[in-house]
Amino acid sequence: QVQLVESGGGLVQAGGSLRLSCAASGRTFSRSVMGWFRQAPGKEREFVAAINWSGGSAYYGDSVKGRFTISRDNAKNTVYLQMNSLKPDDTAVYYCAANSLGTPWSVQSRYDYWGQGTQVTVSS
Repeated sequence: QVQLVESGGGLVQAGGSLRLSCAASGRTFSRSVMGWFRQAPGKEREFVAAINWSGGSAYYGDSVKGRFTISRDNAKNTVYLQMNSLKPDDTAVYYCAANSLGTPWSVQSRYDYWGQGTQVTVSS
């Protein structure tokens, strides 16, 4: 099993940056694809980014390409989401998730473990 705890959310002005962290426990972290999703009020949960076990391959949702970067440190059992050039539309609860079920990485049902989420609010 994998337990996930997100941190780093908060309130930031448009154009600013935040870095989210997701600390994982469990022996299978280093072999799991890790992803970030987000859910804004009244909207469905949306794929943000995912990274493979080695960190050598990453995939992003269209709305965050060029602004967000996902990375991981397997020695620390942690995955990160660096968010730059933030916009009010990025306001959401951000969730970290672990995927042991394979592709496609953008599909929520491929993720079998989820964190509790961290709130990101971008003011205009």
